[in-house]
Amino acid sequence: MQKNRGSNKYHNVLIARFSALGDVAMTIPVVYSVCIGNPGTRFIIITQKVASTLFINTPKNLVVLGIDTKTDYHGVKGMYKLKRELVKKYDIDLFIDLHDVLRTWILGSAFLFGGIKVMRFKKGRQGKHELTRKHNKHMLPLISSRARYREVFYRAGFSTDDLFMSIFGNKKATPEQYATISTPKQEGEIWIAIAPFAKHQGKIYPLQSMRKVVETVAKWPGTTIFLMGAGKEECEVFERWAENFDNVKNLATRRNGFPSELALLSNCDVMVSMDSANMHLASLVRLTVVSVWGATHPYCGFLGWHQEERNAVQLNLSCRPCSVFGSKPCMRGDYFCLTGIQPQMIIDHIRQALAEKGIYPTY
Repeated sequence: MQKNRGSNKYHNVLIARFSALGDVAMTIPVVYSVCIGNPGTRFIIITQKVASTLFINTPKNLVVLGIDTKTDYHGVKGMYKLKRELVKKYDIDLFIDLHDVLRTWILGSAFLFGGIKVMRFKKGRQGKHELTRKHNKHMLPLISSRARYREVFYRAGFSTDDLFMSIFGNKKATPEQYATISTPKQEGEIWIAIAPFAKHQGKIYPLQSMRKVVETVAKWPGTTIFLMGAGKEECEVFERWAENFDNVKNLATRRNGFPSELALLSNCDVMVSMDSANMHLASLVRLTVVSVWGATHPYCGFLGWHQEERNAVQLNLSCRPCSVFGSKPCMRGDYFCLTGIQPQMIIDHIRQALAEKGIYPTY
């Protein structure tokens, strides 16, 4: 283990990462590792209020603050107000920006004007542009976002060993921790989580095809499927998928909360997910993810923590990847990167992921 070089130089370090849940989830293995490896420093992370609930079983020297940037701390004045309050309460002596957007630049400027050092992670925008442009792509894997996060802590002088194991340490969560969702898992049962939605169309596998995956896997004896999502549309879709199967559970019917859902995931055997936040949530509990990729690509650096590319379902098309986040319209107009993936490909990957754990369902 590296020496705790940071505690003698910085005592109260502020970290900022707002944005989407998946982006925040990707910071957790790095932030927890840095906290564990540098016990003499107090770290304070600010993020959106909903994302702050992801931080469970935190290291003793980590403070998590959910910040409302739409009302309480909106705009330039809001960021300067936030800076004043944080300095007064926590005596900040270093600000680490893990977001690198206008909001955090304004906040960073407020700290700089106050004589407090600011460091930012490097997004690697040029490499991502070269990977996703239409012509003359540079099809080389970029370093992961987690490695980029780790690098800025290293530059600040902190130990950056990978000490994070799981949100629940080296164990699975207890049945009491997911009791609001499910009864305890029985010996010999196979639990599979499926999260078919994402923010952008370029990431969403056709729902009719995913329904075929669900219906096939649901027929495996001893298998329970948990459909994960939120919102009215997703709930309605899941209700249709589950109506003929007692062993297909719709988790979108109510908000269970991240602690309960993460506890459930820690007891699952495999998850099927898009390139979305759910892949990163599963990664926090060391759950193997069969990830489905369309417009985006693992080469962009967003594969889940400790996930393997061999579990990624994707087609080798010359137009892929066309987008870092899956938000651009399909240049072909047919999203063949997703529609061309046959349900059996996903099913085969599920079987292989289970086989690697010594689980062989009969069907």
